[in-house]
Amino acid sequence: MYLENTKGQHEMYIRVRDLREDKDLRQQTIAEYLHCSQVCYSYYELGKRDIPTDVLIKLSQFHGTSVDYLLGLTDEPAPYPRSGK
Repeated sequence: MYLENTKGQHEMYIRVRDLREDKDLRQQTIAEYLHCSQVCYSYYELGKRDIPTDVLIKLSQFHGTSVDYLLGLTDEPAPYPRSGK
């Protein structure tokens, strides 16, 4: 099943790919970190598979950014400061 890409969703897949490419990493490297296959990760980048919440969190932690940045809700890549709670 292919996901219809709205502007925000399309931006998310591009950001996920661009963050990986900016670090000169292979899809296989990120897939191993996420404990999934390279094909599965490739589908995430292409928008052929919805990215689960837990995977978005892991990707944001790996890249040192916020989930909101990955989702295209902000253009500020820096993660939010952790609350003191």
